[in-house]
Amino acid sequence: MTLAATTTRMPFWQRLFFSIPVIGWIAKDLLFGDKNNVWFAIIGFVSLWLSSALVFGLPGLYLPALAMVPVIFVLLIFITWA
Repeated sequence: MTLAATTTRMPFWQRLFFSIPVIGWIAKDLLFGDKNNVWFAIIGFVSLWLSSALVFGLPGLYLPALAMVPVIFVLLIFITWA
């Protein structure tokens, strides 16, 4: 009898999320990769945001910030709830 390391399988929703082409790859790299990947992801998202501002002008700057309002609102509720 051998002692083999048993690997646990990720839940279905997590495997499904990680299979999304770009977002899932970044999320998987953030969870299981190097600790510096967080900074690379932040720099990438800020660069995309600034690029949209250069291409589309002020709406490219304001609309992503406006879209983040509900996310930050839920985050603040989550922080005060705990």
